[in-house]
Amino acid sequence: MKFLVIRFSSIGDIVLTTPAIRCLKQQVANAEVHFLTKENFKTVTEGNPYIDKFYYFKNNLNALIRELKLEQYDYVIDLHDNFRTKRIAWALNAKLLTYQKERFEKFLLTNLHINKMSGRHIVDRCIDTLASLGVVNDGLGMDYFIPSDCEIKMEDLPVPHMVGYVAFVIGASYYTKKLPIHKLQALCEKLVYPIILVGGKEDFKEAEAIASVDPIRIYNACGKFNLHESADLVRKSKLVISHDTGLQYIACAFNKPVLAIWGGTSPLLDVEPYYALGNKDRYHNFLVEGLSCQPCSNFGTKTCPKKHFKCMENQDITAITIAANSWLKA
Repeated sequence: MKFLVIRFSSIGDIVLTTPAIRCLKQQVANAEVHFLTKENFKTVTEGNPYIDKFYYFKNNLNALIRELKLEQYDYVIDLHDNFRTKRIAWALNAKLLTYQKERFEKFLLTNLHINKMSGRHIVDRCIDTLASLGVVNDGLGMDYFIPSDCEIKMEDLPVPHMVGYVAFVIGASYYTKKLPIHKLQALCEKLVYPIILVGGKEDFKEAEAIASVDPIRIYNACGKFNLHESADLVRKSKLVISHDTGLQYIACAFNKPVLAIWGGTSPLLDVEPYYALGNKDRYHNFLVEGLSCQPCSNFGTKTCPKKHFKCMENQDITAITIAANSWLKA
């Protein structure tokens, strides 16, 4: 039986689909699994052994549909559910299974702060999409596969970090998902442990300002490594501190302890760190309690809608430090 699984973006959301892909491949007899994503996210799944063939969308919808039609899929599994994915599914004339996004519930939560969310994690709801095929959650958590030629050698790191470090994922897609620089500096100053700052090229300047607190103990790796290499920095760390971003979920896939810092978004959106069964105690969420405006959006925003940014400005740096020290001692 031939399946096309669709998830266009983003890094974190694609990683969240990996349990569904694995369970589909392993639990449906003779399943041939193809995966369609945007070309700029091909790295996220390129090493996934549960995917038999890859297709990439690069603003070539009509040509892509013509190519996909040749495959004669039995099922299209739409884990993105937008206009383009609907058009693809309709054109392929295959049986369709579509992920339920809870759009209305998210609107109520982020705009009116009425919580009608199911409380069921996005990972579980992706697998629920496959229930009619007899697919169930195997409890093994998420996957991320790093090619061997992208692994980081510990001797390539600064000497203070060779025997262990905290990976601090400082980047995020939107302003309201990130601690301000002065809070990041204060947290890194309190963490008396080697730190590697992880992020993209766009985070480099902020990371330089953060590393200036202690240039020997804090290493700015932002923009110096590709996604696989950054994921390997996370994998080799003792502890991961992260905003709501893709590398947080990659850390979970490697079963790393995670301190998750939440601002404009929230675990109430059913997107908190997700682990294999038996490892659910390996993370801690940090939110500012009592904010009626939080969460303010599904994905974060460019500015604080209320102009005060209390969800990040009021984060308890001391509490995060105590939690980090507890994990590191353990």
